[in-house]
Amino acid sequence: MDRFKALQTFLDVAKTESLSAVAREEGVTPAMVGRRVDQLEARIGVKLFKRSTRKITLTPEGSAFYESVRDFINDLNAAEEAIAVGAKSATGRLIVSAPTAFGRKHIAPHVPAFLAENPNLTVTLHLSERLVDLKNERVDLAIRIADLKNADFIAVKLARNHRVVVGSPSYIKRAGKPQTLTDLERHNCLVTSSEDGLADIWHFQNNGESQSVKVAGNLHCNDGGVLTKWALAGQGLAWRSAWEVSDEIAHGRLIEVLPKFSAPGNDIYAVYPDRKFLPAKVRLFIEFLKRTFGNPPYWESKR
Repeated sequence: MDRFKALQTFLDVAKTESLSAVAREEGVTPAMVGRRVDQLEARIGVKLFKRSTRKITLTPEGSAFYESVRDFINDLNAAEEAIAVGAKSATGRLIVSAPTAFGRKHIAPHVPAFLAENPNLTVTLHLSERLVDLKNERVDLAIRIADLKNADFIAVKLARNHRVVVGSPSYIKRAGKPQTLTDLERHNCLVTSSEDGLADIWHFQNNGESQSVKVAGNLHCNDGGVLTKWALAGQGLAWRSAWEVSDEIAHGRLIEVLPKFSAPGNDIYAVYPDRKFLPAKVRLFIEFLKRTFGNPPYWESKR
């Protein structure tokens, strides 16, 4: 058995806590994955996993072994990819995590073009609002829209971002178009909700200074896509990121109001663990996204 393959299998089983999950990913049988683990344990003379009918977990010895193997394999893979074909092309599989809405709208549509440039790559795109553990999960890079000033990983800015207030033509005709920030107090505002409460404080810039306005309305939701749909249906004003509503603004389905007060939002980043060698596939994808998004990003040009 290939020693490096056995170590990679060990890492994958440790991360997923499932022989079946690893087998499905590789297109082999769980028994084959189990034999690799057995042979590895036999060779080093240590029990690495505790097995039950429900899952497989690391032993204390396995946990210690995992830390060393993970760093070694990551550096080995990255070193190989970094020098492959002068680092101008890449092979293997690129695993990307992205927020659901942004991933659907601005990542997934561009992946075929990236593969056309890199035909020896396979891309797996995971869309979720969950923040993946970049150190311990099998993900090459993640797209995040957040304040990353204190991040403990490498973050590369892909595009700037800002928020806009929008309403449908029917709502604007019925309720009027706000001219000042205080005008928002008399409008029905569609507010984001979460387990922590309502995000009913909207932030703006007025003459270069930050200003916040408390808003209210009769519709709240934790899904930004729903808020946009409610705005399209004429139910009120929504405070959304420009990348979410640029198409609707361009086609006249939504009208931006108070544009001179719009404030920067959390920018869009590609993040990955700090490592000695940056895999070519990661570098090439980041460069591709920056080139594709443009500066300013293409969704701003639609405003």
